[in-house]
Amino acid sequence: MRRAELATARKAAGYTQESLAAALNVDRSTVIRWEAGDYSPLPYLRPKLARLLRQTPEQLRALIDGDAGSTPDTLSPDVEAACTWLDERLNWEPGTSARRVTARLPKTRRELTTRQARRARVSRSDVVAALRAYYGTDPDYSLYTAHFGGQALETSILTRPDWLDLNIPLDETTDGLTLAPTASKPTAEPVPEAALERLAEVEAVGVRLTNEQTYRLLDVDIRDGLIRGTVDVTPFLEYALTLDLLESELLDALAAGKPIKPGSLPLRDRYLPSLASVVNPASRLCAGGVLALCAIARPAGQHGQADCLLLVQERSQLVVNAARQLTVIPKGFHQPMTDLHADASLRSTLLRELEEELFGRADLDNTVSAPRAALPMHLGRLSEPMKSLLSRNGFRLRCTGFGFNLVSGNYEFSCLAGIDDDDFWSKFGGHIEANWEARGLRSFPSRYTESLIRLALASMWNNEGLFTFSRGLSRLNS
Repeated sequence: MRRAELATARKAAGYTQESLAAALNVDRSTVIRWEAGDYSPLPYLRPKLARLLRQTPEQLRALIDGDAGSTPDTLSPDVEAACTWLDERLNWEPGTSARRVTARLPKTRRELTTRQARRARVSRSDVVAALRAYYGTDPDYSLYTAHFGGQALETSILTRPDWLDLNIPLDETTDGLTLAPTASKPTAEPVPEAALERLAEVEAVGVRLTNEQTYRLLDVDIRDGLIRGTVDVTPFLEYALTLDLLESELLDALAAGKPIKPGSLPLRDRYLPSLASVVNPASRLCAGGVLALCAIARPAGQHGQADCLLLVQERSQLVVNAARQLTVIPKGFHQPMTDLHADASLRSTLLRELEEELFGRADLDNTVSAPRAALPMHLGRLSEPMKSLLSRNGFRLRCTGFGFNLVSGNYEFSCLAGIDDDDFWSKFGGHIEANWEARGLRSFPSRYTESLIRLALASMWNNEGLFTFSRGLSRLNS
């Protein structure tokens, strides 16, 4: 019997049959036979195979032997590591978090499917209305509204006029986020029960969760065609087990029909209680990301007249808080690779995400393996498509907008990744393939206005994705 779930686990871990075989020092045909059900991995290979596929030994045994009904006695490596971190963060005895997560897993597994279905029924407009009721209004800031086909599409992105209609090229003279000279203290204390339940959900679903460093924003100044500001670094779990919980808390409250107002959401009241706290990132933990509308020029040919192809993704269920949502690609947390200072630029994150999410650089994915290369974006390591882009003039990265996402307080830099080189599509169009973070990749010709309007009106968009799509399309057409 074919082991379809083993193949699914391999793909979810970011491996092809060839790359998994190489990591295990076996022939590709061996992996093929495992997945076909002809042979089983030898005992000495199973511990390493489990680590590569991010499975516990019991979970791997279920994938191989079909014992899917058994309940694993141990947690996955990611969750086990997160539990260790939480013990240290809360000054608990080692093993406390793991025991508590394990104890609550049966209940979480029973309830999670229903919980997820209820959350999925909450619309983006419901979320925006709830956030407006909670925070009220401010004369200097407003929630970004996109306009398509005569309809106004509100988002949860808090912005202001001078943060919109940007057209800032991302280069060494304009892209000026810098690392703070001294480290800042943590500003978000985990709430034990909420953090433990998040880890139980992660374990139940199999979401990838690592504790790599991520940039937190301390201040930002965008004016005169320049982006200036300072960032510091914080462990990703510091964010994932605190402010990242605000979205699920809000969705659960809305799904239960609870009125949303100050005092009704304990985590939000604690971490992000007012608009003043939202726009003052230094006073709190402010993680965030850089995302771009990717527009690739296509010459006239089989597909018709010359145009641009716009890329959109549907997020995988393995991504934290983003399952089945539409968004632009590339999209990623603003994180360092190996150089905290050099990687603080927005351009650094965008180039990394292009390599990882579109051009197949799995070695840049820190959820698959720890970085090994000292210079992962060195010219000698770049993919052929990226080398081509950087060696020609027909490639532009521009910041098109900025705002704070009221859902979790994240900062969002919206950008446009424009590939104007007509030769790129014919040479490298076949190289474009989204990684595990995308459940599906869709492409839309820019010349079909009605199709783009229908796309924008889709209910599945997340807020930062719609913000970036709208700003990028506006800049592309200007």
